[in-house]
Amino acid sequence: MFDIFIRAHFSAAHYLRDYPGNCEHLHGHNWDVEAVVRAEKLDKIDVGIDFRDLKKALAGVLSELDHTNLNDHPEFKDKNPSSERLAQYIYKRLKKDLKLFRDIEMVRVTVCETSKTGVTYWEDLDPERQSCSETILNSKF
Repeated sequence: MFDIFIRAHFSAAHYLRDYPGNCEHLHGHNWDVEAVVRAEKLDKIDVGIDFRDLKKALAGVLSELDHTNLNDHPEFKDKNPSSERLAQYIYKRLKKDLKLFRDIEMVRVTVCETSKTGVTYWEDLDPERQSCSETILNSKF
């Protein structure tokens, strides 16, 4: 099993509606993003997914967020563009965009507002694709 990751960044502004403090006001971040996918096996040239394909997929998502006010993005019209929601959105978009790579599964996305703060979003892996150890850990004895 191989976990493959890439890192990228984007700059954007946002504000958190109803936040009891300064984050309620428009401010910006240079967001760092790490996306991790899993390959159970390697292809005929011994790679799980070409880094270029993974970078292209993530760049496609981040390009619509870069240098914008995130509150204006359709995804965040009715919810705050918090780090939590950003990580979730990027994860779900990547999962959808990477479907054509049949042997690749999304594992997690981490979004960092600063070098010291961040959020990781993941969903349960497909039960049929879990490793033996994950199946054992998740079972109830």
